[in-house]
Amino acid sequence: MICFYFFLEYVRPQSIYPILDFLPWAQIALLGALFGCFMDKSVRWVAAKFNVWLVLFFSLILISSIFAYSPSISYNNLENFYSWLIIYFLIINIVNTEKRLFIFLCIFFIASFKLSLSLSITWAQRGFSFTGWGLMGPPGFFQNSGELSIQMLVFWPMAWAFFKGLKSNLNKIQYFILLLMPVTAIMVILGASSRGAQLALLVQLILLNASSIFRPKIIVSCIIAFTILWTLLPQEQKDRFQIAGDDQTSIQRLLYWENGVEMLNDHPGLGVGYFNYIPYYERFYREDILYGRAQLPHNIFVQVGADLGYPALIIYVILILYAAYKTYYIRKLTLHEEKYEFIGNIVRYLNISLIGFVVAGQFVSVVYYPFLWIHLAFLVCCQNIVSKSNNINEKKSLRVPLKFKPKTSRV
Repeated sequence: MICFYFFLEYVRPQSIYPILDFLPWAQIALLGALFGCFMDKSVRWVAAKFNVWLVLFFSLILISSIFAYSPSISYNNLENFYSWLIIYFLIINIVNTEKRLFIFLCIFFIASFKLSLSLSITWAQRGFSFTGWGLMGPPGFFQNSGELSIQMLVFWPMAWAFFKGLKSNLNKIQYFILLLMPVTAIMVILGASSRGAQLALLVQLILLNASSIFRPKIIVSCIIAFTILWTLLPQEQKDRFQIAGDDQTSIQRLLYWENGVEMLNDHPGLGVGYFNYIPYYERFYREDILYGRAQLPHNIFVQVGADLGYPALIIYVILILYAAYKTYYIRKLTLHEEKYEFIGNIVRYLNISLIGFVVAGQFVSVVYYPFLWIHLAFLVCCQNIVSKSNNINEKKSLRVPLKFKPKTSRV
């Protein structure tokens, strides 16, 4: 049921084919997953520090909503976070074995690959040409080209890890299909016309090869890869990079950031209110609106800070930094353990996905999209599976049978 929900949210078949939209499928899947949690005897509560930070973050959202500039707007948008909080807890408790993690990741890859393959074909059919709207996904979280690009930034490193981990056991058809996953994801990033996502892709590729960047083979490979990527990039998109910072879109975003920081400093404790950035901006910064109406600040840190204040912003930054640290920690645990080879390959690239989200998130407002929350769920699942296996092995090693009973001394 949790896999079914995941597929519904990422592929949105009920939106693509309206004939299927006769039941609230997503809600049914969530209720089924919740029911399954209580029926499945293997499900045990998973304790993780992320749980505490997420509950604290939600508490600040609730308090900020009470004292918001417009509380009604805050209350109407509470579902945008608490739904992901519920899904996070369902995932980390249900996906509790390596086999379940493998199946869950397969659903994630299939759903993302469906998007990347169809959209890369669409881009190729129009001759890799530029359009103002870029590439668009189905109605939902990935309809806009910016959000779609971030999903591809999160997807391709994990798909590459999946491919590398399994390539020795694949036939030619399977090899080709799995290789297409990261390739088509990168194609979508190039064709989606999102400058922030393309910059994030460049950062990902540099960091991925940072440890061996000065080897001649790596240098040549990077030059070839960057040449191919630059050749595929439409000329209009190259021109957009040249005018970055001077065009109206860039100027508007700079105003959003500057005024968002001012909101944060004027309301350091709880911000202007959860999801109150737009009404507050339209009320007090009307002269800095260049497109008729205000939008979200196009920056994840400004969005959290302006809406919720410094305490929530600190927690949000801690979540990201702690996720990066935990990924490194789990990677060390799995480094020389053959039984953790699959998890080790995935964990190795999770930080590359996280970096893509953070860099691209400087140009879009995606705090309450699935990217970070699903990433944390993946990470906790990996940590739980590895830790649980280690605990079992430690307990077994401590069970040393006594061959004799020690004699007691008599006084």
